[in-house]
Amino acid sequence: MQSVDLAGNPQLFVGAFDFDQVAAGLIPRRLPAFTRQRLPAEMQRVVTTPSGVRIEFLSDTTEIALVVHLSLIQAGRRVPAATIDLVVDGQVAQSVSHAEGDLIRMMTTEESQTTPGPTVCYRFEGLEPRLKRIALWLPVNAVVTVQSLRIDDGASLSSVVADKPRWVHYGSSISQCAEAASPTQTWPAIAADKAGVHLTSLGFGGQCHLDLFVAQTIRDLPADYISLKVGINIVNQNSLGRRAFASALHGFLDIIRAGRHAQTPILLISPIFCPFSEDTPGPTTATIISIDGQKKLVFDAIQGHEPVRQNALTIIQMRRIMSELIAARRADGDAALDYVDGLTLFSAADQQDLPDNLHPNAAGYARMGERFAKIAFDQGLFNRLSAS
Repeated sequence: MQSVDLAGNPQLFVGAFDFDQVAAGLIPRRLPAFTRQRLPAEMQRVVTTPSGVRIEFLSDTTEIALVVHLSLIQAGRRVPAATIDLVVDGQVAQSVSHAEGDLIRMMTTEESQTTPGPTVCYRFEGLEPRLKRIALWLPVNAVVTVQSLRIDDGASLSSVVADKPRWVHYGSSISQCAEAASPTQTWPAIAADKAGVHLTSLGFGGQCHLDLFVAQTIRDLPADYISLKVGINIVNQNSLGRRAFASALHGFLDIIRAGRHAQTPILLISPIFCPFSEDTPGPTTATIISIDGQKKLVFDAIQGHEPVRQNALTIIQMRRIMSELIAARRADGDAALDYVDGLTLFSAADQQDLPDNLHPNAAGYARMGERFAKIAFDQGLFNRLSAS
């Protein structure tokens, strides 16, 4: 098989805007190079977790071998598999999973141990010997060092030209979707597939705090549609209180609007149902508990400390602030902006698919993707905003 020069063809990585070039290979990054000096240490891992990133190309190869080194988080005894989906001409053709690599074992919510592991090869065989559009969707739950991509000897390979409307989405772990069944089954990927749009995913687990360098990134990216699903991390970490939240959100939107997206449709999405923070202010905590001998990570609100939580937000308060902010900006002339209540995507009626009290499971994400496609696309809000 012949090797593809990935370092010399970074355009093959769709959804990645920078790379760590290490001895072992390339680590895709989902934010551009200028953000490196601005990036909080806590955000490093999720920026290098390639949710929504895919390697796309045209080729007549019948076999593909992608060699990578994975960095996986292990909670309790379970090591989550890292799946790569092979999409051929827009359809998922094969999925391959591996659970070997560097294992980061969470001893507590703050302490971990790393055990080095082997490199793995994702192999896809039996493809038709014709020119086809190929996309390798990288894992949503692991840091991936891409070492090599190999295709048939003599097979052709060329870059893909983006030919769909572009949708840029920003959010938290509920947009990164580490619990999804596979990379093409995150709710943004499902919605993008149903709507026939090109997805750029900026879902950063635990790190959606209206950072201005993210607004600058969105401002500079090509986009026909933009969605911002914000709030849950801000409540959970109490990173912005009642005094600062609305002002920070205005500033985030102002930065996006100051560039090429003065009239681009933008949807602001409030948090989905969160049982412990609906009417209890943040911050919240994660706890590892044991159920039937199995360790499980669950989330809950921190109780007490009322004097120091006077400025902390509940989810209900946050939804009201967001709705009122969008109404005010629309009244001030921004007709290409609208609000989506997160409860229309995932409500209390869906709680059976919220196993850790915070993150939907695979079935929950699938419903969210279908619902958002109907609300935003399918002659929905994005289309109405585009026509305004």
